[in-house]
Amino acid sequence: MNTQWASPAPHEAREAREAHEPRTQRSISRRLAVMFALVALFVFSLVGSGLFLVLRVQLEQHLRDSLDNRAEVARLIVTHVSNPDKWKIAKEKLADITPRDGSTLFAVSSNDPRFEYGSPPEGRVIKRVLGGYERFRPKDRAYDMLMTTLTIPPNADRPPLQLFVAIDCSPNVHTMRAFGLALAAFMALSTIAVLLLSYSVARLGLAPLTRLTRDASKLSPTNRSQRLNTRALPMELEDLAKSFNGALERLDHAYGRLESFNADVAHELRTPVTILIGQTEVALTRDRSIEELRHTLQSNLEEFERVRAIINDMLFLARADQGERATGLVEVSLAAEVNRTLEFLEIPLEEAQVGATASGDARAFVNTSLFGRALTNLVMNAIQHCAPGATIAVSITREHGRVRIAVANPGEPIQPHVMAHLFDRFYRAESSRTNSRENHGLGLAIVKAVAEMHRGTVSATSANGINTFSFSVARFGSETRPAEGVALPVPPVVETKSAAT
Repeated sequence: MNTQWASPAPHEAREAREAHEPRTQRSISRRLAVMFALVALFVFSLVGSGLFLVLRVQLEQHLRDSLDNRAEVARLIVTHVSNPDKWKIAKEKLADITPRDGSTLFAVSSNDPRFEYGSPPEGRVIKRVLGGYERFRPKDRAYDMLMTTLTIPPNADRPPLQLFVAIDCSPNVHTMRAFGLALAAFMALSTIAVLLLSYSVARLGLAPLTRLTRDASKLSPTNRSQRLNTRALPMELEDLAKSFNGALERLDHAYGRLESFNADVAHELRTPVTILIGQTEVALTRDRSIEELRHTLQSNLEEFERVRAIINDMLFLARADQGERATGLVEVSLAAEVNRTLEFLEIPLEEAQVGATASGDARAFVNTSLFGRALTNLVMNAIQHCAPGATIAVSITREHGRVRIAVANPGEPIQPHVMAHLFDRFYRAESSRTNSRENHGLGLAIVKAVAEMHRGTVSATSANGINTFSFSVARFGSETRPAEGVALPVPPVVETKSAAT
């Protein structure tokens, strides 16, 4: 019955298909490295832009300071001139402080041609800077110049003068260009270095994930107990591995239940089928009278009813496993439903010489057919475990938005290890009891399914010689008051005895 796990064909086929398919997935290490590189490039760009702006401001300030110093020297030379003779000396001094490379230009204009020097530079003004500075592009130069204009007041025979001092901006331009290229190269190389280092660091950091992936790839369907090794894993991956191991554990339990379920079904069906075959073979060995054939057919009919009951119960539980909720809900008095069920079971109660009492009441939305089936199973279970003269007590209590229906009967104490499996399918605490043929171990499982369909639970207790089995139903079948619907098919009760566990 281990075919679900033992067959490697789907797994191998999937691996073969994945091996031939082109790998389009992106590596986490590469993605992290690229993201780190982009972040680094962004940071480098911000820092580089800040440095570039600071350097440009400082160079421009240095250029203005140099221009002011030279303008101040020229102003002192021109200011003390009071006549044409001294102006000749002033022009010689201006010529001496003028660099040969033409990086600084001096010019003086006046209404009196005798007090002029050079000619003001001509060109297109690019912008005006605070402080009386002008940045312009001369006609005969490839780079801008920064110029300041000073007004010199008259002195004796000298009229007022206009002093023009201009300084070349090309050193600043060359410096900024070289710095920009160096900065760009540094940013590019640094980004590449960050990319490579980030890839190495990411691979190192993701080594536990790689190891975890390698361990997961070794999981085999033939070894259901195998789990991922969670030792020496980071906290995040440890939680992931534990969650994955939990999922494997649940799958293992599910497959174990499925295997046990299939084995139990085969075992339960094998008994009536074997009986049918044996009785039929015996009937065919020699001629039989009509009465004998009728007896054989009657016995076969009972076995067919048993098979049908098992199949109907199995189909019902399969639908319940798929998460179906009870529909066709109506608001009823549960006490009335309990009394109706006890009245229906009056004959079995009399045959077992057992009494039954009911207490409590509550209203709830239930599927009356499912509710009656669950209660019938609990009462029949109590009847089969009661001594003659005992009394079965059915009680109805409210609890936290639900209503619990409990069936208590005096009986032998139930061991804890048995209590944990009472609501499992095909489970019998006494495999050799006399009525084992009449019960196929699905009665309490159906009670649990009915409770879950009504958003309830089941429980069992054994104390002070009293065994109590109970199930609960929500007072409302859904989060709001339910509407009428089509009820789920209820497994039919062919014989009252077949409803018990």
